[in-house]
Amino acid sequence: MTSAVGTRERRDQIVRLATETGLANVEELSRMFDVTPSTIRRDLARLTSEGRLARTYGGAIAVNAHPESSLRQRIGEGFEAKQAIARWAADQIHAGETILLDAGSTIGALAHELRRAEYLTVATTGMTALQELADVESVHVECLGGTLRPLSQGFVGPLTEAALERMTFDRVFLGTDGINATGDICEADLRQTRLKELMARRADHVYVLAHAAKLDQRPFHAWARLPLPWTLVTDSDADPAVVERLRGKGITVVVVGPEQTGQPS
Repeated sequence: MTSAVGTRERRDQIVRLATETGLANVEELSRMFDVTPSTIRRDLARLTSEGRLARTYGGAIAVNAHPESSLRQRIGEGFEAKQAIARWAADQIHAGETILLDAGSTIGALAHELRRAEYLTVATTGMTALQELADVESVHVECLGGTLRPLSQGFVGPLTEAALERMTFDRVFLGTDGINATGDICEADLRQTRLKELMARRADHVYVLAHAAKLDQRPFHAWARLPLPWTLVTDSDADPAVVERLRGKGITVVVVGPEQTGQPS
């Protein structure tokens, strides 16, 4: 391969190689494509920001064997379940509280429910929540900015983490791409999982909002382990056996029906 390969094609090939071999090494890629190591580092930085690779010392690693869906693609998935989950979550929030919202489509549905809230402070790492609440005068909004991941429309990275360290919250609501049988939550990017762990430590009450299709799933290879206690909020299509396994791990599971009623355990 030579430098005649275009930038987009080279980056696509880097992702394919990392997926096939597990790792992409800067020096090897530099020789393979006949470009400078600094060019490869810029490629890896861009691919990491897009959620297609995760950086490692000296290179990058494939974060998943399946392409990550964009936020726009995910909005329509499990729509009714997400709406019911969001309504239940909104009912847990009291006037005067300070809450933290993650990025994601279900969290965006929760932010929409909060447009009717009064005397609330909302901090968020997600563009969807910002767009929902930007014009609501009764909600004070704090943006935990940083590096924007285009696919998830969420902020990550050291600037986000530094802002997070300066606040505490009554409640945090997290999204996820999957939850395994032991209660670990899955994302496409290691920066996302690190941030979720930090977010959970800053709040008195922790909720993970995930419709049934995300339970017992592991679509990617980046994981967060949240400190107990925390609450999983899912919908009535959830497999009862999976729900019981998660409860057996000490996780409170709320199963929300179409009428937005939840049964915690």
